[in-house]
Amino acid sequence: MNEQSNDRVRVSDDERRESPRVSMRFLVRRADTADMFESREGNLSLGGFAWFGAALPVGSKVEVRFTLPGSIDEFHLRGEVLNVGHGSKGSSAHARFLELPVEAEMRIARYLDDLELSESNPRGGA
Repeated sequence: MNEQSNDRVRVSDDERRESPRVSMRFLVRRADTADMFESREGNLSLGGFAWFGAALPVGSKVEVRFTLPGSIDEFHLRGEVLNVGHGSKGSSAHARFLELPVEAEMRIARYLDDLELSESNPRGGA
């Protein structure tokens, strides 16, 4: 089976795992429901997102909405819960993006790259 697509840039799982995670506030709800979106603190990476509190069971499909800092465009994406954890901040759910459009993936990657670059540049100068 050929999984290549001319419409998508494929990013390997290893590359996604190496992606930095940045703190973000999300609006999350179970997918395909009329439930209200709940505001949650979490983090964003190239392959997905995580949030704290009110974790859904593994395998649950979710909808997430968020805006990258410095942008007015809101992402409205779907994900699948891969694992649920319990730590110092309580319950957390980790989800991978499903059917992530190329444009969205590129914008998220650009944001993460820009953030990583700005954090690696020394402040001030000699």
